[in-house]
Amino acid sequence: MTASTHPAHPRRSDATRAAILRAARERFAADGYERATIRAIAADARIDPSMVMRYYGSKEGLFAATAEFDLRLPDLTAVPSEQLGEVLVRHFLARWEGDETLVALLRAASTNPGAAERMRGIFADQLTAAVATFGTDPALTARRAGLVASQILGLALTRYIVRLPPMVDMTPEELVSWTAPTLQRYLTGLPQT
Repeated sequence: MTASTHPAHPRRSDATRAAILRAARERFAADGYERATIRAIAADARIDPSMVMRYYGSKEGLFAATAEFDLRLPDLTAVPSEQLGEVLVRHFLARWEGDETLVALLRAASTNPGAAERMRGIFADQLTAAVATFGTDPALTARRAGLVASQILGLALTRYIVRLPPMVDMTPEELVSWTAPTLQRYLTGLPQT
C-alpha cells in the first residue's frame, strides 16, 4: 500500500498538544492564572511537565495558546456618537476589574511573543469590528481602533500590572472623566494635517 492509500493518522504530538490545551483550559478556569502551575496542568494531562515546556515554552506561552477571550464590546450602533468614548472606557474598566484572565493575558503579552500575538488578535479583530459599525471612514477604522487600544492597554498596564499609584488611586469615575475625551477624539475626531 502506498502512503496515499493509508488513512491519515493523527500524529502523537497532536494528541499530546490537545491534551495539554484541554488540561490547561480547565486548570486556568478553576485556579486562575496565578495559581495554576505547569506541574498541575501536566498531571491533569497525564504527561511529564517537560512536555508542556517543550510545546509551549512557558506558562505564559501556554496561557496565550489557551486564551479565548471575548471583549464583549457593546453594540456601538446603539450609542449616541458623542458618548462613544465614555461608553468604551466604562466597558473596559468593568472588563478589567471583573476578569483576571484579561489581566493575566496582558501580563503575559509583555514578555511572551505568543501572548502578545493573542492580545493583538483579540484587539485587532474585536475592536476594529466594533469601531467599523458606527460609520467611521473605512480608511481610518484600523487606525482609530489602534489608538483606542493604545489608551485602553496603557490604562490597564499602569493600573493593573505596574500598579502606578496615581492610576491605582483613581476611582473608575475619575478614570472615565480623564480618558473618555481622548477615546472620543480617537473615535470621531479628524486627524490634524
